Amino acid sequence: MPLPLIRLGVVDSTQAFLERHPELGCCGVLAGEQLLGRGQAGNTWVSRPGAGLWLSACLPAPRVPPGLLLQRAMAAVVEVLEPSGAPLGLKWPNDLVARKDGRLVKVGGIIGQAKGDRVLLGLGVNLEEAPAIPGRRIPPACLRDLATGPVPRAPVLARDILDAWEDLDVTRVPPFLWPGAGDAVRWEEGEGVCVGWLGDGRLRVERGGGTYVDLTAGDVSGLA
Repeated sequence: MPLPLIRLGVVDSTQAFLERHPELGCCGVLAGEQLLGRGQAGNTWVSRPGAGLWLSACLPAPRVPPGLLLQRAMAAVVEVLEPSGAPLGLKWPNDLVARKDGRLVKVGGIIGQAKGDRVLLGLGVNLEEAPAIPGRRIPPACLRDLATGPVPRAPVLARDILDAWEDLDVTRVPPFLWPGAGDAVRWEEGEGVCVGWLGDGRLRVERGGGTYVDLTAGDVSGLA
C-alpha cells in the first residue's frame, strides 16, 4: 500500500514537522514553502517558495548499512528524475549533482536520522530555480536549466520518490559517481586521490606514500 502523502502550504521544515508528529507513523510530507529548511551538518536549505521539492518521509528502517542509507535514497531520486534528461549523478556521500559547462553543480541534498525502528529522510531538490549562494565550491543549479525533457511537478515527483523509497534494499547505480577512481579530492582535513566507493558507504582515498584512509560522511566537511 502506498505511503500516505501529506501536503502542507508553509512549514518551518518538513523534517521538523515529522519529528513533532511521531503519531503520524510512516508517511511523506511535502511543503510548498519552508521557512527553516535544513541541510547537512546543521546548514540551512535556501529556497524560494514554489521553486523546488521539499519532502520528508518516515519509513521503516531498511536492512542496509547506515553509511549506505542516504546514498541508496539519493540514487533512487536520480532514477526517478531520469526522464527529465538531466545529466544527474551522485557526489559522495549523498548529494544530487550534475555536470554543467565542464564542472559539477549541486541540484539537491538529503539528510537522515534514525528513530528507533524507523528513519526520517529529508530531501530538497532545486526544480525551477537555484538559490544564489556565492563562494560555493560546487555551485547550486536547478533541474529546469539542465533538463532536456519535462521537469516534473513537485507533487508528482514526491509520489514517485516515496514509492521508490519503500524499497531501499535495491541497489541502484546512478549514471555517474563523483569522485571516481583517480579523481583528486580535498577536504578541510586533507587531500588525496580517490580509490573507490566501498560497499558500506565509505570512500577510500590514497593520501600518498602508499597510505590510505576510508572516509565516512562524518569525517568530511566540504569534499571537492
